[in-house]
Amino acid sequence: MLKAGVLGAGHLGKIHLNLLNHSKKYNLVGFYDPIKENAAKIEAEFGYKSFDSIQELIDAVDVVDIVTPTLSHFDCAKEAIEKGKHVFIEKPITKTVEEAETIIELSKKHNVKGQVGHVERFNPAFTAVKDLITNPMFIETHRLAEFNSRGTDVPVVLDLMIHDIDIILSVVKSKVKSVNASGVSIISDTPDIANARIEFENGCVANLTASRISLKNMRKTRFFQRDAYIAVDFFEKATEVVRMKDAPKVQGDFDLVLQNAEGVKKQIYFENPIIASNNAILDELETFADAINNNTTPIVTLEQGAESLRVAHMIINDF
Repeated sequence: MLKAGVLGAGHLGKIHLNLLNHSKKYNLVGFYDPIKENAAKIEAEFGYKSFDSIQELIDAVDVVDIVTPTLSHFDCAKEAIEKGKHVFIEKPITKTVEEAETIIELSKKHNVKGQVGHVERFNPAFTAVKDLITNPMFIETHRLAEFNSRGTDVPVVLDLMIHDIDIILSVVKSKVKSVNASGVSIISDTPDIANARIEFENGCVANLTASRISLKNMRKTRFFQRDAYIAVDFFEKATEVVRMKDAPKVQGDFDLVLQNAEGVKKQIYFENPIIASNNAILDELETFADAINNNTTPIVTLEQGAESLRVAHMIINDF
C-alpha cells in the first residue's frame, strides 16, 4: 500500500482524508493544515495524525494529495516533487500556465507521477458514454451553482468552467483555434458568471456557460455529432443518447423515421447506457495508485491539466 498524506483539510480535504483512510490501495499517514484549530479538531474527531509542517508530512509519505487553495498548489507540488514524491493535485493544477509547465518539468526530472483532480472524468454518466463521443462538432455546456464562498479566490472559469474545459479537451481531438468570451463580476472581485465560445481547428465549436450565483444547480453537457446527440447530466448522473441510422425498407409501426428534402430516410433510436454507481473521487485517487504501482499513465495527466488551464486563461484574458 502506498503511504499517502493530505495537504489541506478544508471541505474537500476532509473528503479526501476519509476516502484515503478507507481505501485498500493507500495507507493514510496523516495531514497538514495551517489552521491549527482546524487541524486539532480534525485530529481529535477522526483520529487522523496532524503534522506540524508541510515538510514533515512530505517526508513521511509516498504520495502527496494536494487539496489546498489554488494559489498554493505550485509551492506544495514543487516541494513534494523535489523530494521524489508522487503528487495528486486538485484542479486547477496551478494558478498560472508557467507554474504548471514547471511542475511538469520537475516531475520528469525527478521521475515521479502526477495526476490532476478533474473529477468529472470519473463521473459515471460521462464514463458510460465517453466511447460513443467520437467526433463531436458542436458542444454546449451549462455549469450553474448556488453561491458558495469557497472558490471565490479565483474566477468562475477556474472554479467551475474548467471542469467542462477538461471534458471537452478530452473528447475533441483537435487544437484550439480561437476563443471568444465574456465574464461579469457580481459579488466577487473576479467574474462570477462567464460564457465562452471555443473554436477548434477541425471545425468543432464549444459553447460554455458557468455561473456561481445561480438559484439552482445544473451541470449539463450536450454533444452533437453526425448521426448522434449525446447529453450528459453530471449533477443527476444521467444520460440521453439519440442515434440515427438508415431507415429500414420495411418500417415497423413504432419506428420513428425522418425524411430530408433529398428523400433520404433516417430512423431515430434511443440508447440507454448502463450507469454504474461509484464514488468519483475515490476512483480518481485509486486509479492514480494503479498508475504508480503499474508504472502506467494517469487518467488525467499533468500535461492535460496544464492544457485545460491554458485554455481557461485564454478565456479569462478575453474578458
